[in-house]
Amino acid sequence: MRIAILSRKESLFSTRALAEAGRKRGHDVQVLDTLQFDIRVSKQSPELFYQGEPVGPIDAVIPRIGASITFYGLAVVRQFEMMGVYCVNESQAIARSRDKLRCLQILSRHDIGMPPTVYTRQAAHLLECIEHVEGPPVVIKLLQGTQGIGVVLAESTAAASSVIEAFQGLEQNILIQKFIKEANGADIRALVVGRKVVAAMKRQALPGEFRSNLHRGATAKKFRLPAEYRKTALAAARVLGLRVAGVDMIESAEGPMVMEVNSSPGLEGIQKATGADVADAIIEYIEHELPAGADSRGDQQVSKNGTARKARSRKGE
Repeated sequence: MRIAILSRKESLFSTRALAEAGRKRGHDVQVLDTLQFDIRVSKQSPELFYQGEPVGPIDAVIPRIGASITFYGLAVVRQFEMMGVYCVNESQAIARSRDKLRCLQILSRHDIGMPPTVYTRQAAHLLECIEHVEGPPVVIKLLQGTQGIGVVLAESTAAASSVIEAFQGLEQNILIQKFIKEANGADIRALVVGRKVVAAMKRQALPGEFRSNLHRGATAKKFRLPAEYRKTALAAARVLGLRVAGVDMIESAEGPMVMEVNSSPGLEGIQKATGADVADAIIEYIEHELPAGADSRGDQQVSKNGTARKARSRKGE
């Protein structure tokens, strides 16, 4: 099978692990820089060019799109979809997960726990918004933040006001969220592949820090996921349309609460903490989705210039 991994750098741990797992299982794996694609749109003939050359035959795409290039990355994934190429995570699902508010809005339509959250553009509504989430204290988040960047704990109304004023001065969209004290600076990440949780770890923030991101010095250890948390992780990935996802949850008095769903979860931390070969599980999942090297619909072939022939269904819109 010919697999393309969309990633800025082949040396990144997650990218390298996926490429090695694919090659070990006998597949032809290429790592392609997402920003090196050119997209050609024309009547009934979508095409992609890589570094100026037509993209050759590809059976499956694994998007590893960083938050800073979300718009262009989604355009590339969408073009692959238009060409009938199977994408592990589709463009619309990635877009849903990248917009924190949209993600929570979708989850709220289902029986999935989450912290009470308010989105507003009016600083004058601050007091009411804090009351709506039973604060202070409250957590203030940038809609587009990653790795704990743009996440602030405001202990008082005055502190919240200052943070919101600063963010709005930078023309940033923000969320105000209830602070779940009983989480005690810890969260749980469940790595979902298909309809299974293939690994789970518990991350503990440093003393005095409430953000449990490994990039911020948090520690991680293997975690035996209770049935309720497993069910929540699988449901969150499913309703967002993600086949591969890192679902971040916290423990609360009301049960598991989903904090975030990541469409390009890092593999290094969870593989080292749990010993699970998540990369191999992702490649194995693709094999089941695309038996005998064909895509899951069994109706697409890719010509030498990368365009789909005889595709009876097209996705991405």
